[in-house]
Amino acid sequence: MIVRVLLAGSLIFGVPLAHSEQAERGRVHAEMRNVLYHFTGTAAVHITYLEGDLVPTSEHGIPVFDDSKSFVLAIHSAEITMTSDALANALNQYAFAGNDAPIKQLRISTDGGKMKIKGRLHSKGDVPFESEGSLSVTSAGEIRVHTEKIKAAHLPVKGLMDLLGATISKLIDTKNVRGVRAEKDDLILNPAELFPPPHIQGGLSTITIRGNEIVLRYGNANAPAAKMPGNYMAYRGNQLRFGKLTMNDTDLTLIDLDPGDPFDFYLDHYKDQLAAGYTKTLPNFGLRSYFRDYNKLGNKQRSQTH
Repeated sequence: MIVRVLLAGSLIFGVPLAHSEQAERGRVHAEMRNVLYHFTGTAAVHITYLEGDLVPTSEHGIPVFDDSKSFVLAIHSAEITMTSDALANALNQYAFAGNDAPIKQLRISTDGGKMKIKGRLHSKGDVPFESEGSLSVTSAGEIRVHTEKIKAAHLPVKGLMDLLGATISKLIDTKNVRGVRAEKDDLILNPAELFPPPHIQGGLSTITIRGNEIVLRYGNANAPAAKMPGNYMAYRGNQLRFGKLTMNDTDLTLIDLDPGDPFDFYLDHYKDQLAAGYTKTLPNFGLRSYFRDYNKLGNKQRSQTH
């Protein structure tokens, strides 16, 4: 699915949408527990818990697992973590993937509650740079990376920039970069656009650093009680299409065959994961589909379509 589908960001992350009455009727409720959701092979986020809705992106459409652009994931409450490596991979492969991107070859690490970024200023002749800064949430629910130190070609430049009245926004032109913009001495990251579709939307409330992970929390409530044991993604209500099947009054739960570790899910390969598992039909025609973790599929079990 589905998490892309699901996981379905407007982060991964925070701009509310206006929806027509038809789109409101098309919402499919989503609940997830302990899911490692892949946007790409090397960019994934860990969903500790999530409550939200799959929202069709077109007025008369429905969420379709095979079309990641057919829906967004509107989050009510969630805790989502990503490693510094996963964030760097997402930025390199998506936000800064264009030939004219101002920054290339990003590497990200964390230390003492600070985020460290290394890379090359592509727009300045590929000069190597490194910066250090703190993270916070803006009033619009975006991520602010406040730059406290910066070096270019191994020479400290922050003091010189302050002396000359220059800022990060003048050093780095981000007008053509998805999900990233420079604002004075800060980089502003929009979680909803940092990753490929399906995008995630919601009210990002806090961001913290825990070890080498960045922790994002949506909503203000504590984690809701799980509806069932194990690792899963559950969908309820309205219409949902996956493969050749369209469910009315959707009652679909994707269940991890191995609950001993997170449910490793890759929407682009959900059919491969399902084919390696099995499905049960309930008396009310609800479906319980048991999925093999993506990282446990053999090479012959993975399709070559992505």
